[in-house]
Amino acid sequence: MLLVLIALFAVAGIAPFLFRMLGRSTFYVLAAVPALAFVWLLANFSSFIEADQGAASGSPNAPPVQMFNWLPSLGVHLDFRMDALAAVLCLLVLGVGALVLFYCARYFKNEDPHTGAFGAQLLAFAASMFGLVTADDMILMFIFWELTTILSFLLIGFNRTRMGARRSALTALMVTTFGGLTMLAGLIMLGTAAGTYRISEVLALAPELTTMGTYIDVAIVLMLVGAISKSALIPFHFWLPGAMAAPTPVSAYLHAAAMVKAGIYLIARFAPGFHETAFWQPVLLWLGLATMLIGGWRALKQNDLKLVLAYGTVSQLGFLVLILGIGTPNAAKAGLAMMLAHGFFKATLFLIVGIIDHKSGTRDIRQLSALRSSSPVLFVVAVIAAASMAGVPPLFGFVAKEAVYESLLEHASSNGATGMVLLLGVMLGSAMTFAYAARFLWGGFARKAGMEPTPFPTVPWLFLAPLLVLTLATVVFAWVPGSLEAAITPYVGLFPAAAHPIHLAIWHGFTPALGLSLVSMSVGVLIFVARKRISKVQAMVPAYFDAERDYKLIITGVDNLAIWLTGRTQRGSLSFYLVVILMTALVLPTVVSLWLQTPAPGNLIAFDTPAQLVIGCIMILGALGALQANRRFLAVLMVSVSGYGMAAIFALQGAPDLAVTQLLVETIVLVAFVLALRALPVELWSKNPTGHRLVRALIGIGFGASMIYIAATSMASRIADPISLAYPELAYTGGAGKNIVNVTLVDMRAWDTFGEITVLAAAATGVASLIFVRGRGDKTLNAALVPRGSVDHGSEAIGGASHSRSGMAVAKNFAISSKDSWLVAGHTLAPERRSITFEVVTRLLFHTILLASVYLLLAGHNTPGGGFAGGLLAGLALAIRYLAGGRVELAEAIPVSPGTLMGSGLALAAASAVAPLFFGAQIFTSAAIEFSWPLFGDHKFVTSTIFDIGVYLVVVGLVIDVLRSLGSEIDERSEGRSPTDTHDLVSDAETGVGR
Repeated sequence: MLLVLIALFAVAGIAPFLFRMLGRSTFYVLAAVPALAFVWLLANFSSFIEADQGAASGSPNAPPVQMFNWLPSLGVHLDFRMDALAAVLCLLVLGVGALVLFYCARYFKNEDPHTGAFGAQLLAFAASMFGLVTADDMILMFIFWELTTILSFLLIGFNRTRMGARRSALTALMVTTFGGLTMLAGLIMLGTAAGTYRISEVLALAPELTTMGTYIDVAIVLMLVGAISKSALIPFHFWLPGAMAAPTPVSAYLHAAAMVKAGIYLIARFAPGFHETAFWQPVLLWLGLATMLIGGWRALKQNDLKLVLAYGTVSQLGFLVLILGIGTPNAAKAGLAMMLAHGFFKATLFLIVGIIDHKSGTRDIRQLSALRSSSPVLFVVAVIAAASMAGVPPLFGFVAKEAVYESLLEHASSNGATGMVLLLGVMLGSAMTFAYAARFLWGGFARKAGMEPTPFPTVPWLFLAPLLVLTLATVVFAWVPGSLEAAITPYVGLFPAAAHPIHLAIWHGFTPALGLSLVSMSVGVLIFVARKRISKVQAMVPAYFDAERDYKLIITGVDNLAIWLTGRTQRGSLSFYLVVILMTALVLPTVVSLWLQTPAPGNLIAFDTPAQLVIGCIMILGALGALQANRRFLAVLMVSVSGYGMAAIFALQGAPDLAVTQLLVETIVLVAFVLALRALPVELWSKNPTGHRLVRALIGIGFGASMIYIAATSMASRIADPISLAYPELAYTGGAGKNIVNVTLVDMRAWDTFGEITVLAAAATGVASLIFVRGRGDKTLNAALVPRGSVDHGSEAIGGASHSRSGMAVAKNFAISSKDSWLVAGHTLAPERRSITFEVVTRLLFHTILLASVYLLLAGHNTPGGGFAGGLLAGLALAIRYLAGGRVELAEAIPVSPGTLMGSGLALAAASAVAPLFFGAQIFTSAAIEFSWPLFGDHKFVTSTIFDIGVYLVVVGLVIDVLRSLGSEIDERSEGRSPTDTHDLVSDAETGVGR
């Protein structure tokens, strides 16, 4: 099972590359993968069935199961199970999937550039459906469930240039995602109650779970919402006809044989254990009947062949849900038989529509005429498929419908009036099915009065081959249904034994079920004959309830509400945002504290040592100084006083790691602020602020006091020993390090750190995308733009337009020449911006600081430091070099782009996380390697250091991004402000960078 799943996803991953080489013939290669899997399924089918029969009878034999630990602490595993129900569904998923992919090789054109993505997505969808029906873990099943949702969104929206296709794809995504998330809540409730998320174990515990009452009833209802939304039952039915904007192969596979069957599968999977819960039958029986009738009614008035089939699919999905919702063994057998029959004939009919549209250019029955004589083979196939859909003998659709009628008669006999209403409703729905099947044949193939025959080229046999295979299945299994019944029977054995079990057969004699079939077909003939009168009646009936219209109204209301809220909350005022944030943080904890009546903390200590008091006073003075500053630069410096004071507090409290990190972070932030301030006015206020100063002061003081109170109350409320008491021993014995902070970050809580560096990379990319409209600015930074007045080799001035090109060459020579010493880009700066003293100091300190950063990185496992602190220190070294030599010197100091550094860091961290899996360990497991070197003594290397190196690279890349975004880009823009500076215009022409 797992090998099949991996193969399907793997080939889907390389499909776009295959399309570049083979063109549309790649579809044959893609079709071969599910075809081979289908052969594997058939070869092992008997073993799956026998094992399932043994499991149902209490034998130790059980269906093949493959289990892998994934998130054992959460009870989530990669469990797969191939039982009879899964095997039957896989017949459709793999068999029909292979035929549809084969069909695509003639449906699409070679010159279509998007077929590679389409083929990959369609095969990936087949893989997701295979994973969904074989998953034996509810969370794993939900993951595959949502994968099918995402892939169906992409496939429905294949014609991305059409507004209708994009809108339909979004509608399908939103509706099915809503149902999926609702289903997830039900699955979690069910798994929590059962104490396991394995589906087979939950079903085994069903007799005990159903006694829990309302809790389980609610869980089942939530789960069923996911099923009915996926299978397009009312009120969610409207997304399926809209999804007909997708290419016809998508409709044939997703909306006839696979995706919409996911909801049917979910109902069938949980029916043996939970069909007696309070809401199971009321929800499924009545929604199924209503959907069957509404879908059939809508299908009768469609003029698009594809929409006739779409609403017919809605109708028959309601039919399937109804019969499987009964929860008896006979109904289960009939339901699975009808599901297979539906997959055979409905996929065939959709593929027929694709050929008609492909060859004639239209699907409108008002423009089609006499296709019967133009393509007799296609007509015969259509007659067989439509007749099977209508339940006409001797086809498999008739065999399945006979079984359905028998199970409905059994249900009616034991449920009185309710059962009789369902039976009559199904008969009416079946009559409409016959009528719209006849409408399909008449509309697509009959000769219309007063119309010329529609031009229709000959259909190639390769185009017809998938239809012929499906039609053959429809005919053959009608006469030899025993093989399919044998496949279904083990699933039926999960229900209590029936007193009078039904069997699949083409002839049972003159039975009540046969009479019901004849009556429904007769009524269907009358409905088709009276189609014009019925159309007039349909036109007169007002649409009191229109689910699609209501959906649009809801979406419009949500959009309007979002606009209203955004307009009142996103004012563009930083002070307003701060007030909202601080007031929320002030009011909510206060209200909760008063409501819970938390005791006030006692034994408050103002400070431990006089040094703390002094530092605290300095921090307060810094905050007050920031309030009184009238220049931005001075305000930033005063704010930094508080940050540096916090680093000193950490150091006094015996937290050197935190102190070092705080010190470096504060310095980097100060540099970033100073760089950004160059683009802002010098004065802090364009005019003196008026009003609300007292209110702002009270909010600020109140927020600070509230945080102090919350921290003190939390510490005073502790009744158990803190978990941190075990950290020293865990760090040394588990992480092989003496630095508790670093070992925690890179080992014990490595998942958190990995998430944090991912957020760092994402944030840096976001900032860069806002500042660099055309990219990260690497070209800008590597271009040596020589400002007016710069010095050529320190002696000859370069100024004005006449010397601009020669000045550029000289500047580039200084920036990249290998024979000159480093830090020569200062020559590209204007004289007033140069500082010889700073350049000399930079020459002395740059390499030393870099070496110190590497020391912090490597020594951080046992002493203060680590990848984060080391990366910040390396970033400071690069910041010093930028300040000394400008953006050209920064580009020369680190020619690698920040995106490459951050990507490499994330990749290295991810590799160090995954590598233990190849050695039989869990993810993020570290190992200590001890070794001895002559002269250097004994040493120990911990593999988590590799993860720390990834952190180091991400932080360095982040700092470079800050320097390039807030430094180099602002430099270039400031130099380009003067329209008379023709030198910069030349620079732009040479570097390809505009303003």
